[in-house]
Amino acid sequence: MVAPAPKPPTTLIDPQALMNIRSLELRARAVVEGFWSGLHRSPYHGFSVEFTEYRPYTPGDDLRHLDWKVLGRSDRHFIKKYEDETNLRCQLVVDLSRSMDYGTRGYTKARYAATLAATLAYFLHLQGDAIGLLTFDEAVREYLPARHRPGHLRQLMFALEKPAAGQATSLVAPLERIAAIVRKRGLIALLSDFLAPVERLERDLLTLTAAGHEVTVFQVLDPAELNLGLDRAAIFEDVETGRTLYLDPAMARADYVKKLDAHCAALRASCRKLGVGYHLLSADQPLEIALFEFLQERMSRGRQFRPAARHSPGGGAR
Repeated sequence: MVAPAPKPPTTLIDPQALMNIRSLELRARAVVEGFWSGLHRSPYHGFSVEFTEYRPYTPGDDLRHLDWKVLGRSDRHFIKKYEDETNLRCQLVVDLSRSMDYGTRGYTKARYAATLAATLAYFLHLQGDAIGLLTFDEAVREYLPARHRPGHLRQLMFALEKPAAGQATSLVAPLERIAAIVRKRGLIALLSDFLAPVERLERDLLTLTAAGHEVTVFQVLDPAELNLGLDRAAIFEDVETGRTLYLDPAMARADYVKKLDAHCAALRASCRKLGVGYHLLSADQPLEIALFEFLQERMSRGRQFRPAARHSPGGGAR
């Protein structure tokens, strides 16, 4: 019998209430702790939260790494896994261009994306993983290499709290820099609205996947962008180019939604072709769902997770 797909926790934080928390680190902590609490209260038990530091022995493995105590107790052969095998290196790549400085729910896409990035960083930090950050607009703005040490998480949070200030969106420079400087294989998570041509992005993603990196994409859009949910005609300005356009949403909605759907479908198809994870997020969607989908994706690739430990702000588990 095939087990049903895991279901997300039922206790979700409303994003509008979450964004009222001033501290980015506290927002991330609220999502992660609420996520685990809701998951543990769920009647569904098919979602593994156990972390393993062993793997089965295979012929050719170095016998010095064999766990003889486990062999004596169970007559089974297991190899101890060390830091390079058990810990992940994750580089968060976050769009801070002007198009991200848009929002109709009392907060911007940039604030939502930064909170998601902080949530992923906080969760992975509790796992003992190394997290880095690169922020960009038309150029690279901030770069922190992947680390797991005291103070690094807080430094990363501080960098994420800087407001979107650039102009155009260009993934070329940040992805080229990541490909050049991140030599060890790991996870690269891209957070952007991806309102840019897909063709060049596919070439840059191919460079990362060919280098052995696991890549996942989070496309963040405001609810009004998804359905042109505006109620009256007005003059609209492109925040990246300054171009203005008079638009009646009622008349333009059908054509707009058709073109946006085609753009998102092309991005999704490029990701699927390259083996890249793809997640389309509306900025009014609870972040626990995004975290859950991230874990599902990671576990489908063979990674398991342990429950989050108790911690002190900015530091490691205690």
